[in-house]
Amino acid sequence: MENQKNVTEFIFLGLWRNQKLEQLSFFLFLLCYLAVLMGNVTILLTITCSHLMEQPMYYFLCHLSLMDLCYTSSVVPRLIRDLAAARKSISYHECMTQLFAAHLLAGVEIFILVCMALDRYVAIVKPLHYTVIMNRKSCSILIGTAWGHGFCHSITLLLMVLSLPSCGPNQIDHYICDVKPLLKLACKDVRVVNILLTANSGMVVVVIFLVLVASYILILYHLRTKSSAGCRKALSTCSSHVTVVVLFFVPCIYIYALPAGDQNMDKDISVFYTVIAPMLNPLIYTLRNMEMKISMRKVWSQMLHCRLR
Repeated sequence: MENQKNVTEFIFLGLWRNQKLEQLSFFLFLLCYLAVLMGNVTILLTITCSHLMEQPMYYFLCHLSLMDLCYTSSVVPRLIRDLAAARKSISYHECMTQLFAAHLLAGVEIFILVCMALDRYVAIVKPLHYTVIMNRKSCSILIGTAWGHGFCHSITLLLMVLSLPSCGPNQIDHYICDVKPLLKLACKDVRVVNILLTANSGMVVVVIFLVLVASYILILYHLRTKSSAGCRKALSTCSSHVTVVVLFFVPCIYIYALPAGDQNMDKDISVFYTVIAPMLNPLIYTLRNMEMKISMRKVWSQMLHCRLR
């Protein structure tokens, strides 16, 4: 514990180690963050202020948008600030807080995506039992379970990092506090911790991704007996979810399933699930969803009407 206190702050090396390029990127990431805020707040307001909240699919989508909003806000504001700063520093305690918060919210989001896949599976494979299986109580239990799994995942990672002696250097080759960059700074053999990290994050992400792929293969298998209209509607809903799953899981698998190394493009790939995926998710779920677009028009027209009165 004494060694850990030798490092009181960390210095981020940033995305590209090029100050001019990072200053230009400041406006790009600021626009991306504003798009994340606007898109996810729009979905939250649309669902919570309409009848859509009563449907399990949109209940889970509401929680997914909330996680995207919170997760991005735990990472991107500091990134934007650091892009314009000459010295990108973060205190030891702030770093540990960011590590815990980011992995907690990402862990919850992963299990919400599993809940959404389960909802689509039950709706298509067992339509007669759908209202019984996916009632509000079971949906709330699934969300509570997602938070429980996310907390267990993040607290395990935090305890692993806190157990490592951080006695220098204090330069993190990243733009956020994550486990793999912090492992490179530990002044002891981290091979065992690397294995535990891969088991805790990498293997879990891979297994969940394979389970999601298997669930959609089963859904496609059952859709062969549906009418063409029903098949198109189901495929439209499922394709949106598959797109979100791929955008989130593929970068995570690259980062957490592979061992730490000097040549890894972790900080470049991590932009996909910290910025790009949360920005695109609202578009993916609204552009191809007629019910969502109709509810959005109704809710926003009502809000505008109330303001004008």
